[in-house]
Amino acid sequence: MTASGLRNKVVIVTGAAAGIGRATALRFAREQCCVAAWDVAEMPADFADQLKSAGGEPFLRKTDVTDAQDVAAGVREVAERWGRIDVLINNAGITRDSQLVKWKDGEAAGTMSDDAFDAVVSVNLKGVFNCARSAVPYMIRAGGGVILNASSIVGLYGNFGQTNYAAAKAGVISFAQTWARELGKYNIRINAVAPGFIATELVRTIPEKVMQGMIAHTPLGRMGTPEDVAEAYVWLASDAASFISGVVLSVDGGLVLGT
Repeated sequence: MTASGLRNKVVIVTGAAAGIGRATALRFAREQCCVAAWDVAEMPADFADQLKSAGGEPFLRKTDVTDAQDVAAGVREVAERWGRIDVLINNAGITRDSQLVKWKDGEAAGTMSDDAFDAVVSVNLKGVFNCARSAVPYMIRAGGGVILNASSIVGLYGNFGQTNYAAAKAGVISFAQTWARELGKYNIRINAVAPGFIATELVRTIPEKVMQGMIAHTPLGRMGTPEDVAEAYVWLASDAASFISGVVLSVDGGLVLGT
């Protein structure tokens, strides 16, 4: 099944080397989009061929979203290659988990470090800012566009040991709500997607007991897949969602806080 109005659209996907980003890039390729796949990590050797086989026109670039100049150069290269930018998927993200203060035997046994806090905020929040700031002028000149930010259920509800991650993921929701107000007059839509427990490479390293606990807290009784999230991105970018802006779409299998 194809989405409405996406054929030949120019799409940037950050964090595209693996997990949700990779699945999202491939899903847009199936819509016959021009897909600029960005990641600070090395891409799989055959990724360009995979995107092309799926139906897309690929352009892979090693890009550090925390580097504003690198992002601006990357956006400019995409626009020069295809003439415009239609969709930006701000998917790149990292985790550096730690309790704010770990208390043991009457004293602080550890705290979240400055480095852990700054690294997550730099990628997950400032990186989204950098990418949107560079892409928006091209969208305005082209008469419109779509920006989709990767949030998380953690950004909605918080999570133990994730002060930095939860704050950043809440922040990109506020970005979406603010930018929807600022940029709607230019026909630019901005939304956030909040995945629940998704079976990515990172999650597969979690102990089986913990993973089963995650599944038990999900009413649909399974973990999500990267493809589940990719479908949400494609739908929100399509003409089918043309009157949706400034919202958070949870892709979480019905997860409810406290269940």
